[in-house]
Amino acid sequence: MPKRILQGTVVSDKNDKTVVVSVERRFAHPMFQKTVRRSKKYKAHDAENKFKVGDTVSIQECAPISKDKRWTVMTD
Repeated sequence: MPKRILQGTVVSDKNDKTVVVSVERRFAHPMFQKTVRRSKKYKAHDAENKFKVGDTVSIQECAPISKDKRWTVMTD
């Protein structure tokens, strides 16, 4: 089964080897058909502390690394 890949923006890089990525999704409201934006934050593993706040990154699903981390930042 392929691993999910999401794209988002780094909103925090304060933790060691971890970045927080905000991923936005858009969908049509079931009744009103207006486009709605929802965002969710994911903690992702960044082994080299390479990514900074504001960077656009892709994250990939992985085995659990810690209590909250289940994603890794894909290297460009």
